[in-house]
Amino acid sequence: MSIVGFVGLGAMGSRMALNLHQAGHKLRVWNRDRTKMKPFAEKGIETADSPGAAARDARFVVSIVADDVASREVMLGASGVVGTAAQGAIIIDSSTNSPALAREVAAAAAGRGVAYLDAPVLGSLAQAQSHELVFVVGGAQAALDQAQPLFTAMGRFARHVGESGAGATLKLINNMLSGSVTAALAEAAQIAEAAGLDRPAVMEILGEGAAGSRLVKTKLPKIFQRDFAPLFQLALMEKDLRYFLALAQELDRPAPIAALVRSQYHAARRAQLGKLDACAVFLQAAGEKPPA
Repeated sequence: MSIVGFVGLGAMGSRMALNLHQAGHKLRVWNRDRTKMKPFAEKGIETADSPGAAARDARFVVSIVADDVASREVMLGASGVVGTAAQGAIIIDSSTNSPALAREVAAAAAGRGVAYLDAPVLGSLAQAQSHELVFVVGGAQAALDQAQPLFTAMGRFARHVGESGAGATLKLINNMLSGSVTAALAEAAQIAEAAGLDRPAVMEILGEGAAGSRLVKTKLPKIFQRDFAPLFQLALMEKDLRYFLALAQELDRPAPIAALVRSQYHAARRAQLGKLDACAVFLQAAGEKPPA
């Protein structure tokens, strides 16, 4: 059985890796915080002392880390995946990176005979736990086809959207919309509360209205209940909005709404709300402190 290297065992990555393990794939895992590898070692899963060591002789390598800085290090660093992966290996990078970095890593990988897919995910912890993630994939269709068993083990489906960088681009567009809707929900919740409206009625009606969506059904209850346990951290949303604005500038396209929304998340992150759920942008807008 071929080895699957897995890099990044955070909230999302740990669930994705366990799903691969449960599907029968032979894993070798690495995480910067080595304590997060312990539960895997206890299951008899091989651990590695660097991203490159996790990738050595692996047929596939899956990575999901926080941002461009982390991705550059685990992919292109001295002990990185690209410099160690065997010729013919396929890298599935599910981090939310900038398209420019995705293209850079793809070019470096191609120079070594390695395929690189920028394959960020749609979904949060519940979807990662239940194999319901959607993968947005840029890169070669042939590589995606070969990696299909991994995508099937981790998610609901994988959609090829174009060449290298296309997956990263569409994920940033998705997260710009998600962040904007969440910020709008925070504003709506303030008005509903100030007007003394019945909260269950607000949630039911808005869920049935024209703006009804999964975000209305998940984020609005969290705001009303002051439950900001992170499903997707506010700091990561602020980072994704920042990457989206950089992309818009690169493409010479205006993005005034995204710029305003990013400023709200930026202020919330600077107010030490970054480790809370993205809907904690409500606290910044409402001038409230996080619940004790």
